[in-house]
Amino acid sequence: MAEPWPKRAPRRVNTSSSNVSRVYDFMLGGKDNYEADRRTALRALEIAPDAPEAARANREFLGRVIRFLAAEAGVRQFLDLGSGLPAQENVHEIAQSAAPGSRVVYVDHDPIVLVHARALLAVNARTTVVEADVRDPDAVLDDPDTRRLIDFGEPVGLLMFGVLHHLADHEDPAGVAAHLMARLPAGSHLAVSHFHNPGMDHPEASAQAYSAEKLFHETLGTGRWRAREEILACFDGLELLEPGLVPLPEWRPHPDDLARPGVSHHTLVGGVARKPQ
Repeated sequence: MAEPWPKRAPRRVNTSSSNVSRVYDFMLGGKDNYEADRRTALRALEIAPDAPEAARANREFLGRVIRFLAAEAGVRQFLDLGSGLPAQENVHEIAQSAAPGSRVVYVDHDPIVLVHARALLAVNARTTVVEADVRDPDAVLDDPDTRRLIDFGEPVGLLMFGVLHHLADHEDPAGVAAHLMARLPAGSHLAVSHFHNPGMDHPEASAQAYSAEKLFHETLGTGRWRAREEILACFDGLELLEPGLVPLPEWRPHPDDLARPGVSHHTLVGGVARKPQ
């Protein structure tokens, strides 16, 4: 019988400390995680027992956004920053199903993500994975593999699902998003999901957000549950599409959605914006 958890990690992978992508993988029911990741995830579940539902809500939001961009907005090329470990219905699978011929560049700097992504994409000529850090946006855009697949004369779908909240305030997440969008043509779209602290509008959720942020900094070294105004700053200069910046299940919900977050409903929000002419 196969072991339920991996025994060996790819080279360069540190399994002694927890990792953002692998903790998220655990929350989604995946197997690409290790003991340190599971310890962090179990501590997170003590704070937010519905965290797996929030993770599923993020995946469903991703699916709805990609289908909208590919099927309705006419976007045919995507940059997925901080793409994380492959899961069911990955960006290229959704986009190419909605619009055959769509091109996708996955970007990450996590060794285990790169190993799994390259194995998954080995047979897909319209998809590639780039090793780069979102904190260096020019390195992302100027990478030869990015430029091989992305035509910067045509609109791009810039995907930042669950990545900006892992940039500290001094790393200027809104500035990173603005720098990237400044180099993309009109008609490009920015999609963001982000940890959210709703403050006194939802006191229980706010308390959960503070506790989760403390845990993430202790175990992962990153994670910011930002106020609404701070997250909206990532869309400055863009046209925020309806219904705006909302809890993920409220962004153009679909009858097939299954995720049902509880308190965490208010601690993860998302939105999509378009770069005007």
